[in-house]
Amino acid sequence: MNMTINTALKKLNAEQKFMISVIIVNGGNYLYNLLLGRILGPEQFADAALLITFLLVLSFVAMTFQLATAKFSVILEHKILKSFVNISYQYSTAIGIFLGILLIILSKQLQLLFNTQSSAMFVIFGIGVPIYFVMSVNRGIFQGSKKFDNLAITYQGEMLSRLIITLILLYTLGIQSSILVALGIAISFLFGLLPFRTKDIEVTKKHTLPNAESKYIIKFFLLTAFYELTQIIINNSDILMVKHYFDTYEAGLYASLALIGRVVYFVAWMFVMLLLPKVVEKQKNGEAHAPILFKYVGYITLLSGAIVTGCYLFPELVINIMFGSEYISIAPLLWKYAIATSLFAISNIFAYYFLSLDQYIPVVLSALLGVSQVVLIIFFHTTLSNVVTVQIVAMAILLLFQTVYFLSHRGSPKKSSTNN
Repeated sequence: MNMTINTALKKLNAEQKFMISVIIVNGGNYLYNLLLGRILGPEQFADAALLITFLLVLSFVAMTFQLATAKFSVILEHKILKSFVNISYQYSTAIGIFLGILLIILSKQLQLLFNTQSSAMFVIFGIGVPIYFVMSVNRGIFQGSKKFDNLAITYQGEMLSRLIITLILLYTLGIQSSILVALGIAISFLFGLLPFRTKDIEVTKKHTLPNAESKYIIKFFLLTAFYELTQIIINNSDILMVKHYFDTYEAGLYASLALIGRVVYFVAWMFVMLLLPKVVEKQKNGEAHAPILFKYVGYITLLSGAIVTGCYLFPELVINIMFGSEYISIAPLLWKYAIATSLFAISNIFAYYFLSLDQYIPVVLSALLGVSQVVLIIFFHTTLSNVVTVQIVAMAILLLFQTVYFLSHRGSPKKSSTNN
């Protein structure tokens, strides 16, 4: 049996192994969330879900560094790349420290804003933020150089350590659950650093970039950061606003709904990781890259259809299996939320495709739709059903715009503006 598995694994290339790894990591993260939901119950899970949402927000912010590092690892020559990597580590560390301190300073205000039981959970989370930014640059190097084995290990280490450490803390220490969850998250960042690529890192040396490359990198970085901000708004504003507008019990119910409905989005990240370096390389070589987009959009569409169908036909069964009978009242909204998430996941593949090609109008479109979603929830939040419905409307319009933009700008492939 072991020989058969080993033989099968040897036949897989690095990309296929990474896809399997991402499925395992997503499964582990899902298990982590499901166990928290069952162990803590709706009210305490609301605070834990808020921390998980903060983790997603952090991942989007730090993703700016990861995507930039991945892109320029492909197109920059070694000498310039070496300086770029060192500068990325310096800036990511500085921004991480700044955001971490900001979270610690504002911990009391955040407690009041989101109706949490403790402010200490924000302090502990803030301490771990700088580590996450350093980890993201390290991952970007692996992603850009297509070292998917090492990239997979960093994700697996973060996931497994968070799951195991959090469960140990919850069952051994009798203190507030939100503090223990925050501690488990912060510690997992350290494991996510491994393996850490130390080659070419020179902490004491001053590094500079040529003017042309510097301008191109800054432009890409700022627009990527802007797009990641729209991702934060679209993907997390609903949970944050529900936590603010609704009582703790309903917020916990909605958190479980969001977790189940977002399974397709988490899987879509696997394709984003694979898509970006491939599209950049194809563009650099003047080759057709649209087929890569079609393939990944097709995968996500099929997956989305299956998940929405399952949520529509068996909502109560899904809720019972994943969270238990305490959450069953949210079942009627499950398939609707899955539709909203599926629309967003598909449009997200389009957006990162455009971003890889330095086409930034879709980024602006995403920002407008992200803001519109927030505005709609502000005006229509009488019930949780209202919150889900307005998201379907916003995400349908976003996907329509992305599709129209692609069809109207599809043409011959162009080489990258930086040919080093």
